[in-house]
Amino acid sequence: MAIKIVTDSASDIPTDIAKKLDITVVPLNVHFGDEVYKDGIDLTTDTFFEKIVDDPRHPSTSQPSMGEFVDTYQKIASEGDEIISIHITSKLSGTFNSATQAAAQLKDQVKVHVIDTANVSCTIAYSAIAAAESIKNGSSVEEAIEIAKSVAERGHFYALFDTLEYLAKGGRIGKAQSLLGGLLKVKPILKTSDGVIDTFKRARSRKAGMLILNQTARTFDKLDELCVIYTTDSTDAEALAEEVSDLLPEGKKPLLIQVGPVIGTHAGPNLIGLGCVESL
Repeated sequence: MAIKIVTDSASDIPTDIAKKLDITVVPLNVHFGDEVYKDGIDLTTDTFFEKIVDDPRHPSTSQPSMGEFVDTYQKIASEGDEIISIHITSKLSGTFNSATQAAAQLKDQVKVHVIDTANVSCTIAYSAIAAAESIKNGSSVEEAIEIAKSVAERGHFYALFDTLEYLAKGGRIGKAQSLLGGLLKVKPILKTSDGVIDTFKRARSRKAGMLILNQTARTFDKLDELCVIYTTDSTDAEALAEEVSDLLPEGKKPLLIQVGPVIGTHAGPNLIGLGCVESL
């Protein structure tokens, strides 16, 4: 019996890591009008951000269908295999629901354990990575599930936005709605909280916002993982990753990730974010 790991493209898991750990990534959809693209498959990140600038149509996103999850699960699982499917918060996407429906449909063929991480972007990826690494080290299904859930519970995500325009248009702004209209001279920093987007702090400039992200990472007693994400320009992200690298165990470096089209749809250009996993 083999144990397979599945996640979705909203995790922004780097392709090389997914391949190395045999993690299957199910793409979400990005829509420009009637045109539908599979995140990371027929729409690259660079092409996506070019379209955001040049295309008058504002993009939107949608979850994979139940059928796509059924096809994925059937493709990767042989008789007796089990699957751990690890996904973006159900409060911002229907992806978890599609996966759950597919798992129910296949209950007589393959056992699928679906996890709602209540997270976004690289904090989802860390749950999938931890589960996959534990399986390679001999963990049982039950142990790998507990590890994935534990990492999700200890995951924290913060993002410095250049504008909330894209988040508002996509309907994902959540508790940060109150910030709209008062941001002409400040840069908003948002966080995920109980699976939704919430306000965190306001910075007077991008430089001040970068400092807040650095200081926030240092509020945790100890960290197992750190990632720095960005949408369009890697310069600030590279600098932040270097600044916070001392917070990780010796020999470990923060992941530096350019987010994909799904997260980019709601983040917009010039976003920089920080994902942390607290140590037990």
